[in-house]
Amino acid sequence: MDVLENFEEWKQFLGTQIDRAQAMGMSKDQIARVAEHIGDFLAHKVDPKNVQQRLLKQMWDVANEDEQQAIARVMVKLADKAQ
Repeated sequence: MDVLENFEEWKQFLGTQIDRAQAMGMSKDQIARVAEHIGDFLAHKVDPKNVQQRLLKQMWDVANEDEQQAIARVMVKLADKAQ
């Protein structure tokens, strides 16, 4: 199963990547900035695979830059807790 198809697997995958980034010495701010870039890429290039991703895309699309940063930070927290 593709990791993008199941939201729980997606959160666990992101959590693992966050752990790796922290182990490499990245700060939470740096991780959040990377998450923002990934969120922007996903919103523009990847078709949502489930209801949760569709909601995130809709939120991302209507959000301004500050709100997108907040969404990215919340996703980092959510994924970190999935570990």
